[in-house]
Amino acid sequence: MRSVEEQLELVTDAALTPRPVRVSIVDALGLMCAEEVQANVDLPGFTQAAVDGYAVRAVDVGGEQALSGRGRADQEPAPRPTEQSLPVVGEVAAGSQQPLRLQPRQAVRVHTGAPLPALADAVLPLAWSDRGRKRVRATRAVHSGDFVRRPGDDIGRGDVAVTSGAVIGPAQVGLLAAAGRANVLVYPRPRLSVISVGAELVDINRAPGLGQTYDVTSYALAAAGKEAGADVHRVGIAAGETRRLREIVEAQLMRSEILVISGAVGGSGALAIQEVLHGFGDIDTTRVAMHPGSVQGFGLLGQERTPIFLTPSNPVSALVIFELFARPLIRLSLGKRNAKRRIVRARSLRGIASRSGRTGFIRAQLMRDATTGDYLVEGLGGATGAPAHLLAGLAKANAMIRIPADTDEVRPGDIVDVIFLAQAS
Repeated sequence: MRSVEEQLELVTDAALTPRPVRVSIVDALGLMCAEEVQANVDLPGFTQAAVDGYAVRAVDVGGEQALSGRGRADQEPAPRPTEQSLPVVGEVAAGSQQPLRLQPRQAVRVHTGAPLPALADAVLPLAWSDRGRKRVRATRAVHSGDFVRRPGDDIGRGDVAVTSGAVIGPAQVGLLAAAGRANVLVYPRPRLSVISVGAELVDINRAPGLGQTYDVTSYALAAAGKEAGADVHRVGIAAGETRRLREIVEAQLMRSEILVISGAVGGSGALAIQEVLHGFGDIDTTRVAMHPGSVQGFGLLGQERTPIFLTPSNPVSALVIFELFARPLIRLSLGKRNAKRRIVRARSLRGIASRSGRTGFIRAQLMRDATTGDYLVEGLGGATGAPAHLLAGLAKANAMIRIPADTDEVRPGDIVDVIFLAQAS
């Protein structure tokens, strides 16, 4: 029986990076950049006002040469404003293309982002003035360079805006836009296909008859794949003779970077699909020292050696297998530095039974003590008398308790490792 760690190493060794594609920067969010993007313009591209106020010469409002750390309206500069008011000789709005020139002992009303008039070297914030319309008096001094954005202050022409290998988030999208890029080369989301097999299965648009059940697992796995960041294609139920199964598998191997088949292990119904799969390569169906989901399969099939996961038809077991093995593979393909979920230590609120010799993964609700801030966790399965296979309990869970293989019982108050099932970032 293989350990969880050994199975995970086998899977992650098959991690691949899809061929780069060029996409709109709007569609690049969450993807790994496949090129180094340099800015072809300065940001900002001109000297502009950083706040609403008045463009002035600092010397005219009691200021002097710029000091380190200046430039915020909530700072307390040396209060040496001029005793006289300055005439307001114009107004410049953001986006103005009409150049202005400031003369000594004059002020121009400016809005945030507006181009600074020539000779102005500072902006007097509205809050530091009497807000005059025709004449303005400073109530605090500003220094040269205060509340002014210079060309290239954010990023300069030729600077690297986004590095190759960076995961593109909102800030990177903004930098790409600032660099004048409408499209960017990225590694696309890995394409994941999900298939279910089983003579007892019917799709949700049909009423199940005696001995039949809805195809729950392929829907759950498809959702898990999408949450992990994959581009998911749910094939649904694969049925028919061997030739038809082979055609379905071959088609999905051609279109996918990852393939998941539920119902392909554990039971006589799995034999037909496994026979088909062995025609495309070797599949390792084995027991992994874990529960639920001990019986599973993994292999690399076809000319592209596509990773394939075989899971039981039970949705809880299938989702645990996907969480532990398929999800890290997807995250690595997306270029994530840490493919695993966050693990925290928490105090168990109830007793939990586990199977000795197998690592337990028990669905749970993670919470925090409002007084101490300590993590608390309540197991939703595996407790005495609680069934471990029900999907409803998993739907309530925001975490999984990880119980070591050498532990067969968690007592109330014990500290346990908890995998936090937060949404992907």
